[in-house]
Amino acid sequence: MQATCEEIRESPRSGWLARWGEKPTATIRLFCFPFAGGSTYTYRTWQGLLPESIDVAPVQLPGRGERLSEPPFDRLPEMVEALACELTPYFDKSFAFFGHSMGALIAFELTRWLRKHNKTMPSHLFVSGRRAPQVPESIAPTWNLPEPEFIERVRQLNGTPKEVLDHPELMQVVIPLLRADFAVCETYEYQAGPPLECPLTVFGGVGDIEAPYEDLMPWQEQTSAACKLHTLPGDHFFIQTAPVEIAQIIADELESYFG
Repeated sequence: MQATCEEIRESPRSGWLARWGEKPTATIRLFCFPFAGGSTYTYRTWQGLLPESIDVAPVQLPGRGERLSEPPFDRLPEMVEALACELTPYFDKSFAFFGHSMGALIAFELTRWLRKHNKTMPSHLFVSGRRAPQVPESIAPTWNLPEPEFIERVRQLNGTPKEVLDHPELMQVVIPLLRADFAVCETYEYQAGPPLECPLTVFGGVGDIEAPYEDLMPWQEQTSAACKLHTLPGDHFFIQTAPVEIAQIIADELESYFG
């Protein structure tokens, strides 16, 4: 039995948005979703990188940052249901979604949830570092591996600082969140549906073996509107090395519609 929005809002979960320098005169709000193990910290500079017309609203999921004590989601449907309930009050102006890796999957399925329930839809969808949802996973699940193998998999992804990987006490704090986030992605089952009607922009890293170019191209099947693909220097975590380039593309796309 699914929880109602009222029940979700009355739960102890809280603090879904992190706001740095809110822009009250902005014409569009950009919700940003994290990669596995990530937090709003990834987007801490974006408010300054984007023009005054775009208000950045990073989404803080349970189990990270100031919400470290809250249990993280380990399945996508439950996460999307909660996000739809919690974010709806902030859809009071035009809005767009951005997500990297796991965040791209969240943004995509949240958009489909909103359509299914006849809710206000995002004006644009930005997905980054994630193969198209209909492209099957090419590796076996890793979220439930024994700890040494799981840590090695995390190390290979190159997204967790070496200082954390080499710090056993810190890793014991991080591993439960990483396992939950990996489970969100690796238990995901794509359900075919009609393409979205909003424009779609796809970002990929030139050296990203997790989401290579050929796995990004099929994203175009997920929209009946325009779909653009941009590749940037870097590996799977090019979002951390190319924020200026990403922000410029986002600004150009959104201002072409709302400028």
